[in-house]
Amino acid sequence: MSTPPAPLRMVEVSGAEALWLLEGSSLGRLVYTQRDQTVIRPGRHTWEYGRLAVRTPAPATALPATATYHVDEIRAVGGTGWTVTVAGPLDVITDPDESAHYRRTLAGWSHGPHDTLLRLHPKTVAGFRLARGEA
Repeated sequence: MSTPPAPLRMVEVSGAEALWLLEGSSLGRLVYTQRDQTVIRPGRHTWEYGRLAVRTPAPATALPATATYHVDEIRAVGGTGWTVTVAGPLDVITDPDESAHYRRTLAGWSHGPHDTLLRLHPKTVAGFRLARGEA
């Protein structure tokens, strides 16, 4: 006989904890709208100076003024994990010194015209933990 799995629930975390979870991770997804279609691109990120620096394979000319960045770590076997979503305005990093720094520190997905470095200024931060519910 097997026991039924414990119910799972999402528990909202504070903005400070959500940013702490974001800082401890390096992989995420950039989500934005282009020609009335939702576009999702993988990204590597780092949190510096209150902003999120992201390296993603998206053409800089196609990026809108605002976007959402989503990071999660879900452990399917244990039924635990977390998810964080950050939204705000985007800036393409054009300074050559800053660009060189992030190209060294963030591994790229592709090289060439679609390898873009950008900075996301967070306006909203939402985070949730996946926890086992009380039986």
